[in-house]
Amino acid sequence: MPLIKTVQDWCSEHPVIAELVALNETTWFNPNTAAVAEALADVPLTRADMDDASARLQRFAAFIQSAFPQTREAGGIIESPLYPLPALQRALGTSPGQLWLKADNELPISGSIKARGGIYEVLVHAERLALDAGLLQPGDDYAQLDSDTARAFFARYRIAVGSTGNLGLSIGIISARLGFQATVHMSADARQWKKDKLRAHGVQVIEYPTDYSVAVAEGRRQAEGDPFCHFVDDENSRQLFLGYAVAALRLQGQLRQAGIVVDAEHPLFVYLPCGVGGGPGGVAFGLKQVFGDAVHCLFAEPTHSPCMLLGVCTGLHDQVSVYDFGIDNATAADGLAVGRPSGFVGRTMQRLIDGHYTVSDDNLHRLLALMEASEGLRLEPSALAGVPGMQRVLEETQGYRQRLGLSERHMANATHLIWATGGSMVPEAEMEAYLATGRALLNAR
Repeated sequence: MPLIKTVQDWCSEHPVIAELVALNETTWFNPNTAAVAEALADVPLTRADMDDASARLQRFAAFIQSAFPQTREAGGIIESPLYPLPALQRALGTSPGQLWLKADNELPISGSIKARGGIYEVLVHAERLALDAGLLQPGDDYAQLDSDTARAFFARYRIAVGSTGNLGLSIGIISARLGFQATVHMSADARQWKKDKLRAHGVQVIEYPTDYSVAVAEGRRQAEGDPFCHFVDDENSRQLFLGYAVAALRLQGQLRQAGIVVDAEHPLFVYLPCGVGGGPGGVAFGLKQVFGDAVHCLFAEPTHSPCMLLGVCTGLHDQVSVYDFGIDNATAADGLAVGRPSGFVGRTMQRLIDGHYTVSDDNLHRLLALMEASEGLRLEPSALAGVPGMQRVLEETQGYRQRLGLSERHMANATHLIWATGGSMVPEAEMEAYLATGRALLNAR
């Protein structure tokens, strides 16, 4: 679709777009946010849908526990820990408020935030097939799905997905374990180790010399017209979205256990790395359902792949690509290397997201090394995109905090949460290469 205006006109009318085209780190606070009660009207999903997703995951806990022994201690619940980051906060020099990490890099099975939505969507599909065929009855113990009988049944069906890597891992691993024939269409920027890991699980990997959007489009095309193939559509799937949203219910309990209050006097700021938008969009939707106007969500993207921010700023959403603005979509943050955003997320969440910002690859590497040196935590580059968020909020000059009535008192009481999206499954040699790059950049300062 044409841009309607020239790039020069867009840049003249929207200074933030000029900064994005220049590949500068930038921050944009959304002037169109609305109270949650009003803005949730844009979202064709409800709290009841989220609760239903949570209940389904509970039903599948017995299967997960049986199929993946690493989840037994948690009773088959796929969840990540919450960590305070006092040493990193001191190193960053950010105050007031307290900095924490939601460590989705430690999620079991596939080691990233995609273990939430990706695994959930496959379970939704598997449950529907099993119930329709009489393989399951309501009230059954779902552990019986970890059986040769169930795997033989699911082997008649196929699941496909397009991915930059992490979603493909979650979809491929859970699909193969259930017995489905799984195919992952992967873009050129996906890491080789992720492709190798999928193949080791018996998943077919189809590689493309182009970007994520092409891999998704080709995967969708090949699945069309095949009644035995379910395509997981990262750009538009409501099931993925709801799987991510359940994280908010889990976080609510973790914050309570940590003694952290979230209310009008004690705001919660959450910084979410953003690729196509499904993961951060779903999490933000869940957080708004749970915490209402007391939570403030910001999306973070690489300077070379700011597709969601471009979509929101232009109002064109999935009708615009970074390539339309001469931006190359080349980034070390492979999980965020997306040229075209989800139109579903962009439109439904456009009044619920407080702001967007971009981070350079060099800073992602610096922060990766700083996180390891200060807290001993190892994340992949894309998972560090949330780290600058606290500083962007505290140093903003756009009137954002004033508009929301966030005084110094509120900021002193605030909790800032970085959402880490992946890293625990990165091979040691590759992680050491990331760290070497980050340490060199830190030392060069």
